[in-house]
Amino acid sequence: MGADNVSLLSGTRRRQALLVYSGIPLAMTTSIFALWLRAMPFSITAAVGFIALSGVAVPNGLVLVSYIKHLRAEGKDALTAVTEGSLTRLPPVLMTAAVAAFGFVPMAISTSAGAEVQRPLATVVIGGILSANLSRSRFASSALRLDTTGKTRST
Repeated sequence: MGADNVSLLSGTRRRQALLVYSGIPLAMTTSIFALWLRAMPFSITAAVGFIALSGVAVPNGLVLVSYIKHLRAEGKDALTAVTEGSLTRLPPVLMTAAVAAFGFVPMAISTSAGAEVQRPLATVVIGGILSANLSRSRFASSALRLDTTGKTRST
């Protein structure tokens, strides 16, 4: 996966790289809202949660963009490739996001000793991961359609 990231950052693929990394700001925005909603301060463990969130958001974006590129290489038109790629890759991306989010639920609801350290991390990850994938799916679909056709098409 590292080689794909490097190839995305070279030359004409910068827009696709931006699409891959677009999940990070979307996830962070929702995570900040989740911290505010639970009345939790920003802390070191919340910062670690943002790092973990970035580590999950980027590969999910890479899965989506690389599959759409694969469909385009097979000769499918931009609209078909974006639509089919988004619909085909959304379930696996949401499944990995759900597994990560559900794994943090015990930390988020814990009240035992040390829970005040765990809760911000879990809140950040849960708050950002699911919304980032849903938001990116829509955002990436529109942006890739624009990127591959050079003009906007209505859906």
